[in-house]
Formats: sequence, C-alpha cells, structure tokens
Amino acid sequence: MQNKNDFLRVGLYMRLSRDDEKLSESLSIENQRIILQKYVAERNGVVVDEYIDDGWSGTNFDRPDVKRLLDDAQSGKISTIIVKDLSRFGRNYIQVGQYIDYIFPAYGIRFIAISDNIDTAERNSTAMDMMPIMNVFNEWHAANTSKKVRSVKEASWKAGKYSDWGYPYGYKAGTDEKRTAVIDEPAAQVVRRIFDLRVNGESSRGIARILTDEGIPNPATYFTRLDGKKLNKKFSPYWCQTTVLWILSNPIYIGNLVQHKTTRVSYKNHKVIYIPENEQAVRENAHEPIITREIWDKVQAMKQSVSRGRKDNDNKVHALSGFLVCDGCGKKLKLAKPSKKRKNQDYYFVCRTYKDLGKKYCTSHCMKEKELEYIVLEDIRSMLSYVKIDEEKAKERFLRERAKSTEQNRYSDEKRLAMLKNRLVELDAFMQSAFEEKVLKKIPESVCINLCEKYQREKETVEAEIAEIQERLDQANQDINEVEEYIRRLKRYGNCEELTREMCLQLINFISVGEKDETGNREIHIYYKFISKQELKEFQESKLKSIP
Repeated sequence: MQNKNDFLRVGLYMRLSRDDEKLSESLSIENQRIILQKYVAERNGVVVDEYIDDGWSGTNFDRPDVKRLLDDAQSGKISTIIVKDLSRFGRNYIQVGQYIDYIFPAYGIRFIAISDNIDTAERNSTAMDMMPIMNVFNEWHAANTSKKVRSVKEASWKAGKYSDWGYPYGYKAGTDEKRTAVIDEPAAQVVRRIFDLRVNGESSRGIARILTDEGIPNPATYFTRLDGKKLNKKFSPYWCQTTVLWILSNPIYIGNLVQHKTTRVSYKNHKVIYIPENEQAVRENAHEPIITREIWDKVQAMKQSVSRGRKDNDNKVHALSGFLVCDGCGKKLKLAKPSKKRKNQDYYFVCRTYKDLGKKYCTSHCMKEKELEYIVLEDIRSMLSYVKIDEEKAKERFLRERAKSTEQNRYSDEKRLAMLKNRLVELDAFMQSAFEEKVLKKIPESVCINLCEKYQREKETVEAEIAEIQERLDQANQDINEVEEYIRRLKRYGNCEELTREMCLQLINFISVGEKDETGNREIHIYYKFISKQELKEFQESKLKSIP
C-alpha cells in the first residue's frame, strides 16, 4: 500500500520533443521544472534527482533518462515519480498503462501526473478511472502530429524546399524561402578535385590519402571550424574512403535535390528504413551544380569497372592495371617491374598464378605493357572509325555482339504482345458474360463455373507469357540504351594519342590474354563496357583450375 504522504524520495521526470517545443512555450523543460518543484515544496518533499529527456518523442520508451528513472525506481533510490502530465511520461497508451498498472505497483512506486490529477495512491479516484482514455488520447495526439509533420514535409519536397537540417559538404544555406543550396566555394574546390582525381583513375582510398597528406580538412573538421568550435574527439580529422565514396555518389553535386531517402516504420516504431530510388523526392536543376554532368557520368560508369588497379613504386596507376585476365586460369595478370640489372626494360604483365605458384599451375602469359597498350589503343581507334563511317550500323554490330534479340525478333514480340493483351480483354468479357447469363438463369450454375475456370486458366497462361515478352522487350531497350551510351563514350576519345587510365575505365570491362603458340602468336580478346560483369564471372569460372 502506497503512503499518500511519502514525498521523501522523489524523482522529477521532464520530457520535451521537437514538435512540443514548436507548439507551446509552456511545455519547456524550465516551465515543467518550476511546476514540479513547487508541487514537491508545498508538500515538504525531498527531490532525489531530476530526469530530463530533451528532444525525445513520447512514443519512444528507449529514452536515456526514462531508463535511468526506472532503474533508480527499481533499486529503491526513489519511491515517487512526478510528471507534469501523462503525455510527458509517454504517448504510447499500452506501455504507459503497463508501467502505471503493473510495473510501478510491483516495486511500490507512486506515480503522480499533476495536470491530469493522476495519483496511484488514489486508486479509486475519477481521474484514475479516466486514465486509460487519457492515454489513448495522448497516443492519438502523437499519431495526428506525425501525420501533420509528414504532410508538411511532403509539401516542402514537392515545392523543392530544402528540408534537411544540414547541407552537404560544398554547399551552404541560401537566404531565399526555399533555403536553396548555395555553393560554398572553398569546399566546392575540394569536391571538384575529388571528382577529377577519380576520373583520372585514382581510387577512393587513394583520394582520401592524398587529401589527408595535403592537410585539407575533412567535412567534419571544416564545418566545426566554420562554427568556431573545437573538433569533437570522437570525430577523426582525417579523410576516409567512406566520405569520398559518399561525395562521389551524391547527385546534389550535379544540381539535383534528392530528399525523402529514409523514413520510419511508424510514429511508434522509430526504426529507419530506406526508400526505393523511384519513390524518393527528386527535383532536378534545383540549384547550381558544382560538377558537370559529363564528369558525373564518367565517375558513375567507373563503378561498374572490374579493375581496381594498383600503384607502382612511383605512386602511379598504369592504364591497363587490373583489366588483364589470364585465359588459362582466369586470374588477373600482375604488373611486374623490370629488374635493376635491366635498366632500359619496360614494365610487363605476367599471370599471377604463374608468378605465385610456378609453371606447374599455369604458364607465364608474359607480355610487355607497351605492346598491350598499342594493341588496345588501335582496337579502340578501329571501332571509333567504324562509328564515324556509319553510327547506326555500328550500333547494330554492337547489339549483335551482345547476342541479344534481333530487330526481327523484337517485331515479332511486339506483335505477339499486342495480340495477347487483346485476348486478355476478351477473356474478361467472356467471364462477365457467363456470370450475367447465370444470374439471368440462361445457363446452369455448373456450366458457368466450368466456363469461368477455363477462362481463368487461359488468362493466367496469357498473363505469364505477357510478363515474359515484356521482360525481353525491356532488356532489349536496356541493351540499346547501353550501346548508345557506349558510343557516346567512344566518341569522347577520338583525339587521344595514347591510352589513358580514364579511357580504359570508361570503355573497357576486361581483356583476356592468351599464351603464345608455337608460331609465336597469341589471342587477345577485348571485352568492352557493353559486355556484362556476369560474363566476366562466367569466363573466370570456366577457366579456373583447381589451385591449392
């Protein structure tokens, strides 16, 4: 039995969410403190501790100070908990009711909500009878507030208004109503450098190392200095690969504002879930871009490359590094430096399996770097000349090399698809007609059922074939788009005099290198970007030997 006069070990609990803060000044932490302290003082009570969750939603019971409050209550440090009203303790009616009706009584804890006249020492009061209704209302208020907040955010997204709390590195807040992102030139110069380094073949880890070595402050350090604060010790002052990758993949740098990337399961469940790209709020040309679309496309295309490339002792990544694959074992060829004794010898590539395990497992496939670069450059030039003569024929040739559907097959598919869609309409009409005749008693019910089942089976078969044809047509469209993109890339390098790392990353997927035959010839196959990664995997798996 709880003592009505027990105010000797009191814990004061206060909570304020961001939404509450906007609604009323009277809900402030300081105002809650004044009300609670006055209540305890009038009853000659003793406050043991204060528990404050500032900026936390009442639907979330995973709050740091509410946890501390409950731990102190269970350990006996406090015997009475006082809040301004029930909603301060929580807005989840199930959990609030569980604590007040079961958990607190089990530990002999008295709970008081001043504004609602709730006092668990007065179990028979009218206020205690009304408590379940108050809890439901408090949760309804949370749900309603959540809907309003979401509606406001959606309206902001549609209007192109920037709604995130902070701006990405390279931008700052504008002074207009939409808070349009404005270029922050010192940081923007670093962003441009990052993209340029990547286009030139530098890895994300290498970029992070270069920026750190040059003493360029990373985003966390940069923003901290702008605010005039000291850097938090938990934040590293150095650039890392993750930060570079985030910058390289953020479309805000080409002027696109992408919002609504994440959401929460509900106003009760605060687990963050990611929104699919086709459902995100995207507004193109929302602000001034830092980089051009051409550079952006180059960097995104490099993500598909199988080459990772390694630097040599001179800190240089060679043009073909990481692209060459042994046609014997499927492993990549390793770039080897000439020995010190042969000063004038060129770099060469050699099979990694041969280099590591010896000729028992594979042959050397050794070839000079300059010879390979010459062969690849000439092949690119021959394709480019073919494109210049007749671009449409070149496109057809590339599509044939992908071994996809011909135009004739595409025409047949489109014709068949139209016929199947018409048949679906007919089947629906037949099913409706059969049902109407059954209602009018023109045919028996059993006949109607048999007809409908027959039509339904045919309908399912037709729908399955439609899905299969549509998938084929979609793939054909994708093939055409990819080949057109490849031709655009190819034309960019029409005037190149030498093979560059950038050129390889934009055009080539991988190159298989064969061993010399008895006549001294070897087969070299160049697989360009319109060949999928899956084909590389299949190629390697077909060649892979059993190596211990």
